[in-house]
Amino acid sequence: MTNLHPSRREVLRAGSGLALAGMPLAGAFGMRRTPDDPETLRVGLVGCGGRGTGAALEALRADPHTKLVAMGDVFADHLANSHATLSAQADVVERVQVEPELRFTGFDAYRGVVDNCDVVLLATSPHFRPLHVEYAVEQSKHVFVEKPVAVDVPGLRRIRAASELAREKGLSVVSGLCYRYEDKKRELIRRVHDGAIGDIVALQCTYNTGGLWHRGRKPEWSDMEWQIRNWLYFTWLSGDHITEQHIHSLDKLAWAMNGFPTECTASGGRIVRTDPKYGDVYDHFNTVFEWEGGVRGFSSCRQWNDTTSDVSDHVFGTRGTARLQAHRIEGENAWRHRGDAPDDMYQNEQNALFASIRSGERIDDSEHMIGSTMMAIMARMSAYTGQRLTWERAWESQEDLTPPAYEWGPLAVAPVARPGITRFV
Repeated sequence: MTNLHPSRREVLRAGSGLALAGMPLAGAFGMRRTPDDPETLRVGLVGCGGRGTGAALEALRADPHTKLVAMGDVFADHLANSHATLSAQADVVERVQVEPELRFTGFDAYRGVVDNCDVVLLATSPHFRPLHVEYAVEQSKHVFVEKPVAVDVPGLRRIRAASELAREKGLSVVSGLCYRYEDKKRELIRRVHDGAIGDIVALQCTYNTGGLWHRGRKPEWSDMEWQIRNWLYFTWLSGDHITEQHIHSLDKLAWAMNGFPTECTASGGRIVRTDPKYGDVYDHFNTVFEWEGGVRGFSSCRQWNDTTSDVSDHVFGTRGTARLQAHRIEGENAWRHRGDAPDDMYQNEQNALFASIRSGERIDDSEHMIGSTMMAIMARMSAYTGQRLTWERAWESQEDLTPPAYEWGPLAVAPVARPGITRFV
């Protein structure tokens, strides 16, 4: 029986047995696919926004024996725009073969897509990820799972259970935490793990940017449609920007530490994006994470227009400093990445996914996609409530952000969290 309330050690121990397990994929298709087996892999796309469209293009470029056969989105216009964009790409247009009857819309569109493909790309707004991953794995499909993988801890527990089932079935699970597929970062992190900067004593990451897009509101849109079309600004859909965007930075800290923190204390608020059109999310967060042994990571993220931008990550050691975004080490073992070889992390992750299917060497990114999403959600809950949270206490959270129903109609906007008043659930 699955333990729904594992300790941090149990979460890590369960995940550590999944990655790159090298299990044959015969159970997925009834045959072992190899590089000299040109049988076509049918690809499906769920979530036809910019990231999903990009992932579909990269999937087709990753393997010449693929074709896109099914697409799904809650909105017909998103699907049509995505299909038109993909059909305009000269190098893959012949393999964009999505018949009208395999273009699905609505809240249950994912089912039609999953039922008609071998590999599914999941790129909707994050709230729907647990539902989609569960169904795809139940139907024995390999999955590419965009980040983050949930917006609340109950959703993460569902992802964990689905990941365990994927392991049992020998399915590949590739995460959209794309920096882990960037070759130059892999080389830098390898050097950190090999001791190039000595013992890690502290970490710091920053994701300070301007504001992102907003679609406005049309009179004919219901509350539900307005919120989904502007999903960045509603915690139930995005997890707030610390989860939706800053997760990349947090994942790099966890990667450098080769593990996840034991606790965090966070603060945040909204002092620029105060208009009701911005829903219930914050516009800035600051967090201190602590790992076993007392190593602390200092995290800052904000989305403010007309302010200084900074996207950077630093790992400080007893013998030097690793600057992750700059791909360099300063100190006793100074090093910097040199070379101009192609290193498209988005393409690399799709290359890895399809190569794993062909070779039978499964990939499982579940440990870090769950753990890094947990870091972000834990920090958000700490900021919203003003409470220090341990990993174990955060994993016990019962706060389920699922709306009363998936239907086009009224849906109240949640109140903006107020530390000291908003309670940890």
